[in-house]
Formats: sequence, structure tokens, C-alpha cells
Amino acid sequence: MTSFKVIRARAEKRKGGPKALEKLLPPVVSPKTLAKLGDDRVLAEMTKRVFCAGFAWSVIDTKWPGFEEAFLGFAPAKLAFKPDEYWEKLTSDTRIVRNGAKIMSVRDNGRFVQEIAREHGSFGKFLAAWPSSDEVALLDLLVKRGSRLGGNTGQMLLRFLGWDGFVTSRDVVACLRDAGLDIAEEVKSKRDLAKVQAQFNAWAEETGLPYVHISRICAMSIGENYEAEEITRRMRGDD
Repeated sequence: MTSFKVIRARAEKRKGGPKALEKLLPPVVSPKTLAKLGDDRVLAEMTKRVFCAGFAWSVIDTKWPGFEEAFLGFAPAKLAFKPDEYWEKLTSDTRIVRNGAKIMSVRDNGRFVQEIAREHGSFGKFLAAWPSSDEVALLDLLVKRGSRLGGNTGQMLLRFLGWDGFVTSRDVVACLRDAGLDIAEEVKSKRDLAKVQAQFNAWAEETGLPYVHISRICAMSIGENYEAEEITRRMRGDD
């Protein structure tokens, strides 16, 4: 496998040097800060990622104040006591995107967040204690215990919450394949995800960098060379 030094050097050359590259890397959220994350904000982010999947993000962002109102600020305890009629009424609520299956995922994910909070004190504390070296298992847990949190949605949820991990975007996967990792062009299988995890673990040990920085540097080392403004806009999103 290619040393990460080679990949970083390529990214630096593409972005105008070491200092320019550093400015394009996202801030790293500390475990202490992550542990303070409110369960309502976790459920809100889960909801935003679920509704953004397969939909224009700009539309969801524009309507988001309506989502906050309709879903009672995403307080899991409040939503847990709402009857079926409340959820059925939301399917005709113009404040939100009226997708029945995604609306019901909010109820299911509210229960999921409450379960994790009972087990660990809060969802934020749960995430803060989970090691970046085992993102694959965390993604698997999101699939099994959450609703509609599989694939890219789960990865993006962790990224937007501030958890330190990788995103298997097109450019990141292209970087890994170019470096010699035997994975498919679209990483979907558990086998390929395990290979990606192992390589990120190796590069993290080699460099001492947080996983989110390794992921971003990979993305910027290959593929379309976005301008700085576009990279800043995408920084907390898809690599």
C-alpha cells in the first residue's frame, strides 16, 4: 500500500501547499464536546440525514425550521408519548417533506436514541466512547438498531455529529483503490468496509492524524480538484 506521505504530498500540490491544505481540513470535535451533545440534537441530525438521502439538501435546509416545529424540537421524551394520530397528521403537514416512511423513522429513531441514552447516559456519551478504529461496527449498530441509517446516511450522520471517522465517498474510494486497496468502486459489502477500516487504522497509526483529516486529505488528493470555496462548503459533508 502507498504511504500516506505520498497521498498527502499529492493533496498539498493540488491545493497550493501544506498551509493551504491545512486550512481546508475540518475542525476535530473532542470526545468531551461530543459527550455533551444533547439527545434532541442527535435525533435532529438523524432526521436531517434521513430526509436528505435521495433529496436536494437545499430543500431540507430551507424547510428545517418547519421540521423543528413539527417534530417538537426533536425531544425524544416528548415524541415517545405521541399517539399514532399525531404521526399520521404529519404526513399532510406542509412544514415538512411529506414522506410517510421517513416521518415514521423519526419515531423509531427517537426510541433508538432513548435506548442508547438509558444504556450509556446519553447518545453523545455513547459516541464519545466509541473508538474510531472500529467505525464499521458502529455503522452496523446504526443499521440494526436505528431506522433508515444504513449506507452513506449512517456515515454522514457520524460526520455531521462530529464523530471522528471516514466517509467512503467516490473520491475517498478512488484514493484507496489508487493506493492499492482491493475494493469495489462502490464500497457496500462488509468485506470491503473491513478493508477500508484496516487501511484507515494503518494510516492513523502512521500519521497520528484524526480519521476525518485522513478522509478529507484522501478526497483532495484525487478526482475533481474543487476550488477552496467549494471545499469549505463541503467540509462537513460528503468528502
